[in-house]
Amino acid sequence: MSVRAASDAWNEEYRRGRYVDEPPVAFVDDILLAAAREGITSGLYVGCGNGRNLLPLVDGGIDVLGLDVSDEAAHQLAQRRPDRSGRLWHGDLDSLPAGQTWPLVIGIQVFQHGNREQAHRHVRAAQQRVEPGGLLCVRVNATGTDVWPAHEVTEQHLDGGFTVRYTAGPKNGLSIHFFSADELHQLFEGWHALLPIRAHRTERTPPAPGQWTQWEAIWRQPIQPLSGS
Repeated sequence: MSVRAASDAWNEEYRRGRYVDEPPVAFVDDILLAAAREGITSGLYVGCGNGRNLLPLVDGGIDVLGLDVSDEAAHQLAQRRPDRSGRLWHGDLDSLPAGQTWPLVIGIQVFQHGNREQAHRHVRAAQQRVEPGGLLCVRVNATGTDVWPAHEVTEQHLDGGFTVRYTAGPKNGLSIHFFSADELHQLFEGWHALLPIRAHRTERTPPAPGQWTQWEAIWRQPIQPLSGS
């Protein structure tokens, strides 16, 4: 999916009220605790949306630059909190100034968009934005999920990761990747896990079936960045 197509799709979702009344995910508390322990007070939030997770981070003492491909999300966030309007960036990671890094980079439910190769590229691009010794906080779809609604599996890998293309629902036509734990371990080889990979399961509200599982983890970038990471 191109950045323009992703922007159009998410603009429509946010106009429909996506995340307006949803509370922040509990992972935010882990991020705040890790940042406090490391003395980190600034960072980058990739895929900040309309602020349900970003604002608790800001209110918890982290000056976060919010990045999102959806200008509608940025508009809603700026209306909700005018004090953050100057700390929002419309675009993807590649649109940021070349070489700029942060002590804290956050991606919650964002790096899974696209197929396996695209999802891995998202993670690698985020890793490049972490300053040496800084933290990368990740929450992504996990392979233990009961995938729903209607979809087709388009990729399967020996490490357990797979990709689906939805054929119904709000993500109709979109490809979404589901990571295995082994896959994430390989992507973060050489990084130190401050919060080791854990599974967070959410039971869907009936009539939606089954549960949705996500991996959550916080890694520290090596002081000497790994080649190719």
